[in-house]
Amino acid sequence: MKKMHSSRAARRMRRDRGRVAWAVAVLLALAAAGTGCSGGAQDPQPQAPGSWHLVFQDDFTGSTLDASRWVTCYDWNNHGCTNAGNHESEWYLPGQVSVAGDAATLTAIRRPTIGTDGHPYAWTSGMISTGRESWNGTPKFTFTYGYVEAAVQIPAQPGLYPAFWLMPASRTTPPELDVAEFLSTSYHDQMTVHWKGANGKNLFQAGTFGPLNFPSGYHVFALDWEKDSLTWIVDGVARYWVTDPSKIPNVPMEIVLDLAVGVPTQPPASVNSAQMKVEWVRVWQH
Repeated sequence: MKKMHSSRAARRMRRDRGRVAWAVAVLLALAAAGTGCSGGAQDPQPQAPGSWHLVFQDDFTGSTLDASRWVTCYDWNNHGCTNAGNHESEWYLPGQVSVAGDAATLTAIRRPTIGTDGHPYAWTSGMISTGRESWNGTPKFTFTYGYVEAAVQIPAQPGLYPAFWLMPASRTTPPELDVAEFLSTSYHDQMTVHWKGANGKNLFQAGTFGPLNFPSGYHVFALDWEKDSLTWIVDGVARYWVTDPSKIPNVPMEIVLDLAVGVPTQPPASVNSAQMKVEWVRVWQH
């Protein structure tokens, strides 16, 4: 499979094509002209059957994060946050998120910090979410069923845990949908659905795709979330499916992209920083 171009020109082409996702006339014009870029580039419509309309889009143009779409912490934000359930080593801070060069960059730095929870963290890092600015706030954006995708370049350094996932607006997991996450490796993409079984036990089903040198450039990770099926797509090709409706969430979800640290292992002493880049994010619905 060819890697996506990471040049500014290629990024602009992918972004411009995405903006006309809903326009059939433009789609036909692009097809007639043979316009395209290397494998993994976004097509004007989702790689899934049916008719679609665009309900969420951010191309990260300009120099600041769009506060109408994104927050830089989980819903339990208190001058920063972390995911204590995973025993992660980072404290998320807004200063670790930047927008420039038509991308959002999440930066992890080895910088000891005392969180407002009173615990020490060896790293500070960045995340973006369409959730709430605070516990009693209103989510920026949620959706139930649809096609969600993002163009992401993950870091190559070991000990980092980049992820693109969906968290219930209720803040209670499971359910959970992991569009793409990289545990212990930057060469294998893990795709997971979490649900609660009839006995109340937390259950999950996961697939992997790789090996592929994901840090070498941007790749498009997508999930087609239907009432009776889940399909994970990487660079325009379906890679994993779940077709048991009892495992599929039916609740509003927030979008999360984060660069966690220390799961399942800590970065070596030689690693002091890493970056995850997000070129664009889209959501379509029928």
